[in-house]
Amino acid sequence: MTYSRVHPPLRWPAYRSTLRRAPSSPLVTLPPGLTEQTGPAGAALLGDHQVDPLDHDLTRQHPSEPLGERIIVHGQVRDAGGRPVPDSLVEIWQTNAAGRYPHHADQHPAPLDPNFTGVGRCLTDPAGNYRFVSVKPGAYPWRNHDNAWRPAHIHFSLFGRAFTQRLITQMYFPGDPLFDQDPIFNSVPAAARPALVSRFDLSQTVPEWALAYRFDIVLGDTPVEEEG
Repeated sequence: MTYSRVHPPLRWPAYRSTLRRAPSSPLVTLPPGLTEQTGPAGAALLGDHQVDPLDHDLTRQHPSEPLGERIIVHGQVRDAGGRPVPDSLVEIWQTNAAGRYPHHADQHPAPLDPNFTGVGRCLTDPAGNYRFVSVKPGAYPWRNHDNAWRPAHIHFSLFGRAFTQRLITQMYFPGDPLFDQDPIFNSVPAAARPALVSRFDLSQTVPEWALAYRFDIVLGDTPVEEEG
């Protein structure tokens, strides 16, 4: 599938930051060398010993539990051919339940949670599966346009089988009323937007403890913007 059918354009005026960040000259394609195509990624990149047993559980990284609706986020990482990608490094970051990041640049007047840092990571298992425990993130204002609010989302960073197989994306929650006015979500071609929305998964919900959402991810080589 071509870049333009699944990825947003580098310059999207409704998303004001792209006006400053998008390249002003045509991109230069550099063919990947042996290192980029076969270099270490996932478990080989960090080593199993550097992924802490609690890194995947964002509710157990502090003395007490964070506030908010506890959720399980899980899925499978596959390559473009549909094959599972084992030992892939999956990293996430998100706001707390009130919609605030624990970062000095975030001055949204919502409470910080001393028991929630909002970052986690894990390695996929031999079948390409991953699993996180967290709290559902809150929406937050971001001043992109009048009364602008970001839908609840979780950021993902993934490494595949090589350096060129890295993906940074966002996972959204089904039925969010803010989809229609979010320029980041709407910069993605309409046919590809459903792939950004997780599915409620009753089969993985833990009774009386946490709801579950499934978010499967397909990795391919880093795409190149098409001309024209």
